Amino acid sequence: MSNTNDAPFATVPPQVAADDATYLMHTYARLPIEFVSGHGATLTDSAGNDYLDMLGGIGCASLGHANPQVALALTEQLRNVWQVGNYFYVENRNELARALSGFLSTTTDEGGHCVGSTGTTWQTFFANSGAEANEGAFKVARRWGEKKLNGASGILTACKSFHGRTLATLAATGQEAFHQSFRPLPAGFAAVPFNDANALAAALEHPSEQTGPVCAVLLECVQGEGGVWNADYDYLRAVRDLCDKNDVLLMVDEVQTGFFRCGSPFCYQRSGIEPDVVSMAKGIADGFPMGAVSARAEVADLMGPGDHGSTFGGNALACAAGRATVGLLVSENMGEHVLEVGRQLRRRLAAMDHVSEVRGHGLMRAAQLDLPIAGELVDEGLAAGLVLNHIGDSILRFLPPLVISRAEVDEACDRLEVLLARHV
Repeated sequence: MSNTNDAPFATVPPQVAADDATYLMHTYARLPIEFVSGHGATLTDSAGNDYLDMLGGIGCASLGHANPQVALALTEQLRNVWQVGNYFYVENRNELARALSGFLSTTTDEGGHCVGSTGTTWQTFFANSGAEANEGAFKVARRWGEKKLNGASGILTACKSFHGRTLATLAATGQEAFHQSFRPLPAGFAAVPFNDANALAAALEHPSEQTGPVCAVLLECVQGEGGVWNADYDYLRAVRDLCDKNDVLLMVDEVQTGFFRCGSPFCYQRSGIEPDVVSMAKGIADGFPMGAVSARAEVADLMGPGDHGSTFGGNALACAAGRATVGLLVSENMGEHVLEVGRQLRRRLAAMDHVSEVRGHGLMRAAQLDLPIAGELVDEGLAAGLVLNHIGDSILRFLPPLVISRAEVDEACDRLEVLLARHV
């Protein structure tokens, strides 16, 4: 597949593009492709062209596109009941929550290999997205502050972080670019430098007027939207110690890093810590809309009936998809596959022209470029049958389906090398 014209490569039908421009809010700059089917790490557009997908629905397609076993679980549930509300018990919900508790209490070595369990019991609230999961985490944190810390309500996050697009999650996001035009934002949030334990210690000891007394710290173990920046393991361990010393909650945003994206069930496990609250979404149900926030039982027990809710959260369809996905991630030994293929992707990227650094873990990687050509490469990739993603003008981000094979990684990297060679 190639683009022989000077015009940008495009296959989207003109009427589809026209209707999109007329009837949808212009909150996304669309790429001119309409995908209509997929399997594994391959997507097919409306013109019948195939693409190797290195974005995976922005990190959601953990088991690949249209995984047949997840599709079967959804189909079977469709024949029964979709939505009854959270006033009632829902099939698959308890089983999924129990499986998540096992995932969250897993211990790993620094390489991401599972080695044991802490035995901790975790309780989960199911939502519909990562932003909603973080909103739930904020409420858990402030309930902790109310009950345990004389009403402390401040939440510290990190510079360059990203936690969602709702007003509260924007306030928690440590990037000013996302705040513009949407002030006033909810109060009580402040960002401190990432990977700087001394800065965090100072913010905890001497709270700012912006936060007041602090009840929780919220961090990403890899800052995805900020540029795929890794948290140092020693830093995460120091943060855990600081939170214990000050009796504040350590909350980890695993929306993008969870469900074996970085090799371990959750990325925090690679540093040997255990947080108090974990938010998650994306890979939990292979792309079916679902989010969740989990807390250790002694923290979660502070929440009672009426303290939080969701009409659609934990509905029968989402729980069926989530249970099938989590079961397959385990039975397919996905963590070891991700570690192996992720190392291969890192090696291939590091050897390319114009790549000055490769960051991330597992199959969450960033290639730092020495030229501001990332946007051009995304456009050129479509013409080469390659779905790429960029963060700013000099970072390519890679979040392929976790089932991507070694051969597919090599093919994608071969195509990318050809594109990079055109830029001098």
